[in-house]
Amino acid sequence: MLSIALLTISDSRTLASDPSGDRLQERLVNAGHQLGCRDVCADDRYRVRATVSQWIADPTVDVVITSGGTGLTGRDGSPEAISPLLDKHMEGFGELFRVLSFESIGTSTLQSRCLAGVANGTFVFVLPGSLDAVTTAWDRLIAAQLDGQTRPCNLAQIRERLKESADHPA
Repeated sequence: MLSIALLTISDSRTLASDPSGDRLQERLVNAGHQLGCRDVCADDRYRVRATVSQWIADPTVDVVITSGGTGLTGRDGSPEAISPLLDKHMEGFGELFRVLSFESIGTSTLQSRCLAGVANGTFVFVLPGSLDAVTTAWDRLIAAQLDGQTRPCNLAQIRERLKESADHPA
């Protein structure tokens, strides 16, 4: 069981009107994980960065998932806010998400700048905000990787080793 924090990045959503956040919360709880915290933040890269920074500094948070702000408009700044916080990027996540997303939205998937990585031993996933996008990301990518039973390997099984270094094994 992992503790997962959810952040919706939107100028128009609230906790009461956040279907994508609701879907992610439902999915993670049904998968046996714990909702560590959940919040909504305006599309402001500094507020987003501050919230995510707090969560990756919290040793009780194993995973941070954000939704929203990954597009190309002037207010979309999630990748710029979060990417500098990452110690390592999971390049394949965004690539694979766009391949899967192509099945439902075609070439519009080019507009998605979703990404994932590791920051301070915490997995971070930055997702588009649509209900279809968070469902695709959770159901087809994230859920299996956060399940310790997934073979041949998964993210859950390497969690304890994320902070090790060549000089200091964990």
